[in-house]
Amino acid sequence: MTKKKSKHPTLSEVAKKAGVGTTTVSRVINGGQRVDPQTLARVQRVIESLGYMPNQAARILKGDRTRTIGFVIPSIADPFFSSCAEAAQAIARAHESLLIVLTTQNEVHAEVESVNVLLRHRADGFILAPGNSQSQLLRNLLKRVQVPVVTLDRPIEGLPIPAVVSDNFSGAQLATRHLIEHGYKRIACLTGEPTLYTMRERIAGYQKEIESAGLEMILDTSIKDYRSAEYALESMLAGPNPPDALLTLKNSTTIFFFEALQKLGVVVPERVALLGYDDFELAATVRPSISVVQQPIEALGRTAAELLFARMLDGAATEKNKAAIVQLHTRLIPRASCGCRPQ
Repeated sequence: MTKKKSKHPTLSEVAKKAGVGTTTVSRVINGGQRVDPQTLARVQRVIESLGYMPNQAARILKGDRTRTIGFVIPSIADPFFSSCAEAAQAIARAHESLLIVLTTQNEVHAEVESVNVLLRHRADGFILAPGNSQSQLLRNLLKRVQVPVVTLDRPIEGLPIPAVVSDNFSGAQLATRHLIEHGYKRIACLTGEPTLYTMRERIAGYQKEIESAGLEMILDTSIKDYRSAEYALESMLAGPNPPDALLTLKNSTTIFFFEALQKLGVVVPERVALLGYDDFELAATVRPSISVVQQPIEALGRTAAELLFARMLDGAATEKNKAAIVQLHTRLIPRASCGCRPQ
């Protein structure tokens, strides 16, 4: 009885056809180190001609890399994080790795479960955007993690884990200063999720600039949807000292207030100016166009992924690299809603 031939070419068949040992083929598959260039080219031609694919499951059992990395973010529906994910995926593909995206809605138990899922699937490393930078539960888990970790947009306080973030403090300072230079005296800062690292930094930047100018701080952190934005706007405008400018600290918050201003017939910027944190697709095309602080979103995702792969490939990182925070600059995009007259 003849043995049924496997439809998948084996490593031994590649070695036989290329006239080399199986160890040489393994070296070619794993990067070609210590392989003669001519031999490397010959083995690669044989691999291509036979259509050989390494058995990933067998390689994992032997302790090899799984060629998967995790990307744990609050929501894929948020344009900020979906753009970061696309940028990170491009880097993963360049390293012949698969990006697994898990979402948490900024809930710490969902974050812990996502990390555990990645560990059970033996991910080579992962990128995490923590909902709470001070979470003791998350810190306790990450202390035990043996694979490289990089945080995105928000660091983990108290742990030597590298982070890639925007300069949120300076971005909010710049936006507030710009409104002050326009002559606005009552600038309301509006946001939700005040415990997030990003929001705390932006609020601090706003506060610093307001205090430096000797103005009154007007802060509302209750904004979570359109209804709460409309209520806050109506309350402020009906008060004895209504604001003459609004600084919104998140793109969804900017959209909520823009819609509420339109619905209530408030003329922007003549009655109330508007400047938002984070650019978004329609900000330049609505009327009036919306001035924003723009983050380097793709660069954030790309840099986080590059840092993760550098740590994976270098093995044990130095203490200096472990604790590094990479901070990328934001920029102000002046449009009509703040009172500028863009070209």
